[in-house]
Amino acid sequence: MKKEIEKTLQILHDGGVILYPTDTVWGLGCDATNEAAVAKVNEIKGRAADKSLIILLDTENKLQSYVTEIPEVAYSLIEYAEKPLTIVFSDAKNLAKNVINADGSVGIRIVRHPFCEQLLQRFRKPIVSTSANVSGQPSPRFFDEISEEILHAVNYIVDFEQENRTPKSPSTIVKIGPSGQFEFIRR
Repeated sequence: MKKEIEKTLQILHDGGVILYPTDTVWGLGCDATNEAAVAKVNEIKGRAADKSLIILLDTENKLQSYVTEIPEVAYSLIEYAEKPLTIVFSDAKNLAKNVINADGSVGIRIVRHPFCEQLLQRFRKPIVSTSANVSGQPSPRFFDEISEEILHAVNYIVDFEQENRTPKSPSTIVKIGPSGQFEFIRR
């Protein structure tokens, strides 16, 4: 895994797009602070640039670097979530403009996946995570369901967990308002 992390870090530092395993489905990723890299992800997906993207962090301690206000309930939700949880926070900061939703919000998931955790610890910046499919197409459940179009469009394919056949699904998404009220967007 160490060699894969080294190779992947180089691609991310160079502004490239990676195809990588996450705690949910296989994802397309890039440096979430690099506008040009984020634009490449949107281009590969055929996705409208005004749609926000989820970003990954390795620890909730880094939330304050990318969100102005963190309601206390967010920490409880993260701690007690039994499956991958993306929280949509208001008032994002220090991210590429094209990662942030038009209303200023951003979806953040604290990842619990060995490869992603180590990659994020070493990269020291958030990474975009969006399903590895062309917009409108089904999300691939396994590596071998990823389309040739996606495989050929990325700068690097992580060679880790490609044979894993454990079914995974997208994360639960919760939107939290500044006062702590929350609503489920996707369960």
